Amino acid sequence: MAALEPFGDNCYRISRRDRMKADVLVYLNRELYNSFTEDQSLEQLIDAASLDGVISPVIGMPDIHSGFGLPIGGVMAMDAENGLISAGAVGMDINCGVRLLRTGITASELDNSQLRALIDSIIKRVPGGIGQKSRHSPLIGKHFNALLKKGAPFLVELGFGREEDIQRIEDGGCLQGADIRAVSKKAVDRGRQLSTIGGGNHFIEIGLIDRVYDRQTAGVYGLEEGLLTVLIHTGSRGFGHQVCTDYSRTMKKDAKKYNLEIPSAGLAAVPIKSKEGEQYYAAMACAVNFAFCNRQWIADDVRKAFLETLGGSERDYGLDLVYDVAHNTAQFENIGGREMLIHRKGAIRALPSGHPGNPEVYRESGHPVIIPGSMGSSSYVVRARQGIEAIYNSVNHGAGRVLSRKAAKKEISVDQLKERMSGVLISGKNYKAYLDEAPQAYKDIDMVVDTLTEIGFSEKVARLKPLAVIKGEE
Repeated sequence: MAALEPFGDNCYRISRRDRMKADVLVYLNRELYNSFTEDQSLEQLIDAASLDGVISPVIGMPDIHSGFGLPIGGVMAMDAENGLISAGAVGMDINCGVRLLRTGITASELDNSQLRALIDSIIKRVPGGIGQKSRHSPLIGKHFNALLKKGAPFLVELGFGREEDIQRIEDGGCLQGADIRAVSKKAVDRGRQLSTIGGGNHFIEIGLIDRVYDRQTAGVYGLEEGLLTVLIHTGSRGFGHQVCTDYSRTMKKDAKKYNLEIPSAGLAAVPIKSKEGEQYYAAMACAVNFAFCNRQWIADDVRKAFLETLGGSERDYGLDLVYDVAHNTAQFENIGGREMLIHRKGAIRALPSGHPGNPEVYRESGHPVIIPGSMGSSSYVVRARQGIEAIYNSVNHGAGRVLSRKAAKKEISVDQLKERMSGVLISGKNYKAYLDEAPQAYKDIDMVVDTLTEIGFSEKVARLKPLAVIKGEE
């Protein structure tokens, strides 16, 4: 990897040259660096560093792998006045994100038959797989515009969730500036998927807190060893995919009008302050709010599934929202006194203690940052530390792939997957359908998380161990 030169602990640099207007920094620990295979991700970071208005450096996270335009695990900051906005630098699954619920019951209180019954009850309420429609379609049709405009708070008004949930969602569950007039009819037609998880790497996972690293912060977050948890990982479904598809196409054409040099179709961009840029932001905000509503509705369905399976009342099991974090967004933020538009594709906003962007409940501790592992591997709750503004208040969003879906299906056997999933219940019986999401297709989540904790950008709070995983079959 001649392009990368060491640049401090767990950090490698590609210095600006030729058409580049910014440096590139990639964060990998020694093990990840030694196993890093040169896909298109480095070239995609160089392309991002070549765009007008980009702020140096462009960042590659430890879970980096190639994507469309900006790589997954890429962070690109643009000058808010003179920079560009790119649909491809946000990604297809706008506000793919993760929500963590904590329960008040221990793993030992449920046997495998109860766990299986709980999985079945959740599946009955939350469809999984590509193209699945919601079981709440009549309500979605009636309130669609308001859901896109107002986000999760409006869903709580309708009775789906708890008032206190809103204080534990990034941006309060609503990104301002959404305007459905910026969304195509085709995107609207694909919007009847609220309360569905979709396919790919999305999931609902029941697990337990198997280790606490920082007891004081874990206490603030309500995390105790042995307690059951629920992770919900999904995004804006076909709606967000269509928004990205529509604007990637038009941005490629509109860039010519502004005499912009675009290094790849996937990084097609227009000025932030242009009419086209403002329209994309308004459409993207609709998709962000769609995804917040999606996870909010699923959380409500999960709470109802616990009640149906175990009896009693909903509050008997806790099921309190710890936090909900977004991936794949573009957000206006002030870092170091400079206004920026930060594109995070496969990265999470992580605000340290005292940052005014934290919700009040987490103002002093810094909000929880939830990093899911692959199916069958651990997930982590971490928090940001002071100094993380050097990487635009961002951390990695997961483990990161090392095998493409096609390669995983070819190289990993059903028996190998079953061995790695030993002790973890899965929603379906056809293991072959999950080969593309096998743990072997992903980087080691421990190494990925350690890359940033070892150099002080973040610190571990707790580790979650999976007990049962619900995934939609392709």
